[in-house]
Amino acid sequence: VQLQASGGGLVQPGGSLRLSCVASGFTFSSSWMDWARQAPGKGLERVAAISPTGDITNYHIDSVKGRFTISRDNAKNTLYLQMNSLKSDDTAVYYCRKLSLPGTTGQGTQVTVSS
Repeated sequence: VQLQASGGGLVQPGGSLRLSCVASGFTFSSSWMDWARQAPGKGLERVAAISPTGDITNYHIDSVKGRFTISRDNAKNTLYLQMNSLKSDDTAVYYCRKLSLPGTTGQGTQVTVSS
């Protein structure tokens, strides 16, 4: 099982980024997936989760609701996180995760929001 995240970088406050996570080694279209993040000095927190078909999405951090959108393309085995109106508090390493057992966490991608 591999989860390869990309799309992070340095962005100014108010900017946007789209994270991607390419999955392989399992049946992506049958798996619940999520994005989690870990800010400097803090624990890992779930950002958003999505059902296998994409019809159910849950956002677990109030401050990202209305700014972040989780989505997936099962034909491309790819998970996305569109992040708009970024704030300094969004600075973190972002991880994509396979939630359906056995769970797997991919390598992270750094997002830094700073002027």
